[in-house]
Amino acid sequence: MANTLLPMEERILGPDDVERLDRRRRRGQLFLVISTQCLIVAVLLTLWTGQDLTYSPGWERPVFYWNAVTVLLATFFGVAGLRLRRGTNEFISY
Repeated sequence: MANTLLPMEERILGPDDVERLDRRRRRGQLFLVISTQCLIVAVLLTLWTGQDLTYSPGWERPVFYWNAVTVLLATFFGVAGLRLRRGTNEFISY
């Protein structure tokens, strides 16, 4: 009996296709983990960003720039991870 939780296009996959699908979803999970880690670092950097913006002279604001980069990385990896993990219907913990 067919698994009705699977989308129609995934019910007819061969073994190699299933392996590729699992690899894609594992990479998506990895990207979501990296996104979460970047987000944690960005939240911690916000503690020093206000001080950096207040007391740094001119355009020399390295903590602000690092914070902007980590937010952009978190956004990129989050979107890429969600896109790669699309179609999964189970929680993967590894």
